[in-house]
Amino acid sequence: MTADELRQLIASGLACDHIEVEGDGRHWSAVIVSAEFAGLRPIQRHQRVYQTLGARMHTDEVHALSMRTLTPAEWANQPH
Repeated sequence: MTADELRQLIASGLACDHIEVEGDGRHWSAVIVSAEFAGLRPIQRHQRVYQTLGARMHTDEVHALSMRTLTPAEWANQPH
């Protein structure tokens, strides 16, 4: 799996304003900005992303994924 493939998988199941993905093919970190996160607790946001990855999380295609999940308003208030 490449960073582009992982980014596309997330974007195909979640309307995102911004996605950054970095990693080594098994261990990944991502910044994901989506209006769908509004009103959700952090664990619910992560679960929403995991839903987009489905079986890939269970088959070890994506061994580990560290995430920062933000709404567009939260992202606008972050230094980039």
